[in-house]
Amino acid sequence: MSIPSVQLIAAIMFGFGMTAMCFAQKLPYKDSALEVELRVKDLLGRMTLEEKISQMNMLSLSALELDENEIVDAASLESLFQGKSIGCLESPFIGVDQIAKLSEAADSYLRSKTRLGIPAIQIAECLHGQLAFGATIFPQAIAQGSTWNPELIQKMSSVIAEEASLSGVDQALSPLFDLARDPRYGRVEECYGEDPYHVAEMGKAFVIGMQGDPEFTKNQIPDNKLMCTAKHFVAYSTPIAGINLGPNNVGPRDLRDLHMYPFKKVIQEANIYSVMPAYNEVNGIPMHSNEYLMKDILRGELGFKGYVFSDYEAIWMLEHFHEVTSDKAETAIQTLMAGIDLEAPKPYAFSELAELVKTGKIDSTLIDQAVFNILTAKFKAGLFDKPYSAPHKVSDLIHTQKSKALAREIAEESIILLKNEADLLPLDVSKIRSIAVIGPNADQVQYGDYSATKDNASGVTLLEGIKNYVHNGVKVNYSHGCTITGLDDGDIPAAVAVAEQSDVVVLVIGGTSMTLSGIGWGKEIPGDFATSGEGFDRTDLTPPGIQPELIRAIHKTGKPIVLVMVHGRAYSIAWEKEHIPAIIEAWYPGEEGGNAIARILFGDVNPSGKLPVTVPKSVGHLPSFYNTKPSGKGFYHKPGTREKPGRDYVFSSPDPLFPFGHGLSYTQFEYSDLNVGDTKLDMDGSIHLSVNIKNIGGMTGKEVVQIYINDKVSSVTTPIKVLKEFRKIELVPAQTSTLDFVIPIEELGLWDKDMRYRVEPGEFEIMVGSSSEDIRLRKTIQIH
Repeated sequence: MSIPSVQLIAAIMFGFGMTAMCFAQKLPYKDSALEVELRVKDLLGRMTLEEKISQMNMLSLSALELDENEIVDAASLESLFQGKSIGCLESPFIGVDQIAKLSEAADSYLRSKTRLGIPAIQIAECLHGQLAFGATIFPQAIAQGSTWNPELIQKMSSVIAEEASLSGVDQALSPLFDLARDPRYGRVEECYGEDPYHVAEMGKAFVIGMQGDPEFTKNQIPDNKLMCTAKHFVAYSTPIAGINLGPNNVGPRDLRDLHMYPFKKVIQEANIYSVMPAYNEVNGIPMHSNEYLMKDILRGELGFKGYVFSDYEAIWMLEHFHEVTSDKAETAIQTLMAGIDLEAPKPYAFSELAELVKTGKIDSTLIDQAVFNILTAKFKAGLFDKPYSAPHKVSDLIHTQKSKALAREIAEESIILLKNEADLLPLDVSKIRSIAVIGPNADQVQYGDYSATKDNASGVTLLEGIKNYVHNGVKVNYSHGCTITGLDDGDIPAAVAVAEQSDVVVLVIGGTSMTLSGIGWGKEIPGDFATSGEGFDRTDLTPPGIQPELIRAIHKTGKPIVLVMVHGRAYSIAWEKEHIPAIIEAWYPGEEGGNAIARILFGDVNPSGKLPVTVPKSVGHLPSFYNTKPSGKGFYHKPGTREKPGRDYVFSSPDPLFPFGHGLSYTQFEYSDLNVGDTKLDMDGSIHLSVNIKNIGGMTGKEVVQIYINDKVSSVTTPIKVLKEFRKIELVPAQTSTLDFVIPIEELGLWDKDMRYRVEPGEFEIMVGSSSEDIRLRKTIQIH
């Protein structure tokens, strides 16, 4: 026998011996008693280059097949995985029971049929409910932002996490920390609002509800919780001309003050586990190849410790859309150098990584770091220690009466009363014999983008909600009047006839979104295909189609009209504001929206939503947001006065149609006794203030108390007011409550001429109000 043969036999015997030892002794990476970092390092040291790269890629469970008995076909499992583990698995857009079966089969295969038994992270969209048939559909994100109630959103995201985890989901590709500062942009509906502080607070609440307490999630994700993904880093939602994927040439001061601020907060105060870079370029460099922003800023300055999950096909876009790389290899190099850990939705450029390492074009330590980040998330999420076992029937455990009640509560708190002339609302059932319900969204549920369905059977239309409320006590007449985007006015006369036969009209206009995302990119839009959502950007802000003509035709009847808007972006409704007595903003109010709006209309619920965005008078008034400073502090002027000359258009003022933070109530609130604990403060302290709020009306209601700050003299221009605190409070008639607020002095800082963040000494004005324009109390403090 030759020496090589002896060595071969010895090696084989050693291998069998090591395998036997594995059964007798738990490997370190499988020992849950060890620290996560030790487990990751142990596993990383056992992996081949190919196994590491596999962790940096993603596949979809949609490739698996269920037979007639709903058992996963073994051949489809082998075809998908081929004996290899994978970083992430996409949860398909099907029913929750089917997802659970696919999840269990995939998890079992990866644990038992791959060399090291590394489980995958199963991801799903969960922006306002798990994107799956059977899950609860909550109001869209823009409506969540309109609640101004972080505690309520935290409850919602906790329910979403519990529902999604039952079908095997480990990570949500949610929420968005983008700012909704251009209503032309189709994804406004996915955002919480325009203000960085407000967005940060709402987004943090979502993350804490879905991931768990930040002190706990430093080490692990609790049971029935999901890892969250902060999207889209950074400055994605304000592209040139409002066109999705467009470039953003934002300056460094606004980049930090506005766009980075919410990400900083969720990283440092909610311990977000994953970040998704934006599709677009920032100042000429696409985010998926932007080493400065993705490494120096995201990880270095902001302190992000999780893993970076690419947006779908965004790595491919470097070569084929942005055209900053010439081939897969160059694309892979730039992406990896920028700190992108995982490529979604499938391997493209990362298929070149092995060869690039072998030829010395990429340092293997970059691969190790990316895999270290991904494996750390897997261990902290408990994937190695908790194999997934599907419940008998997930659909029996979710979409409960409790979750539906929560969906209705959120919708009720999100609905905004924009106008209520002569107290037309609430409607008095005892004084109404008939009501006309008219409009393209009157008998159509609109859930918004990232929903699994557009089916009325899954939700409550407003027509149905009104019928549920009035029962047989009021005659309900219905006409759709027109379609959402169609130009045929043949049905308007029938709608006019219905209005003329009724005592009051509820006119339900608006838009519609795709159930899934991205469909609108570069596509023609047939019929009522979609008017908002990802890829559905608009050049005007009027209600689409002939809906304005429908509104005017109904107005001519002389009947009292309540205009209800169900849509995903702010509309410029200057004519409607002047002529329609009552206007309600409902956004996409989720599956219980019809019942929620009805309860607002008839006064069972007092409206308490506030605008999270500024509503411009027209497209020509863009940009329009409350804390703008394009012409210095005098850009906006007080009603009836001019703080500074030369800040108007020729035929119009720049004032908004409806201001940020606006929202009326059926009761009234009185503000008094603004007290500041110390008006002379050091830079390392906090502002302690209190204010009294009294319900001076005749109905129980909720008010959102908003705190704004103005740096009166600063070395660089600063906005005339910046939101720095808010609180929602419920008061019964005649009740007074004292609210206490604490604002860290650090929140009053600015980026100076040398781009250093500092709090400058001087005077700061504190403003307390019911909206950004309805300021009730003011006080000046001095910072030394």
